[in-house]
Amino acid sequence: MNDKIAIYQKQHINALQTIEKLKKIKAEIDLKLKDNPVCAFLHKDLRGVNLDITITENEIEHIESYLYQNNI
Repeated sequence: MNDKIAIYQKQHINALQTIEKLKKIKAEIDLKLKDNPVCAFLHKDLRGVNLDITITENEIEHIESYLYQNNI
């Protein structure tokens, strides 16, 4: 049981690091879009990053729920 909790704790740390990286990438894309608001490639990249952020946030929520249920 403790091994599974340790795995979830590591996943939680990794997911938090990932979300921070994704938010930095999103900020960079937003900045580039200010200079070129009609660039299709930037909009495509932005959609991809937003999707990755949503997925990672859902993953964090799932991990936190599991850890909370196991009193960690």
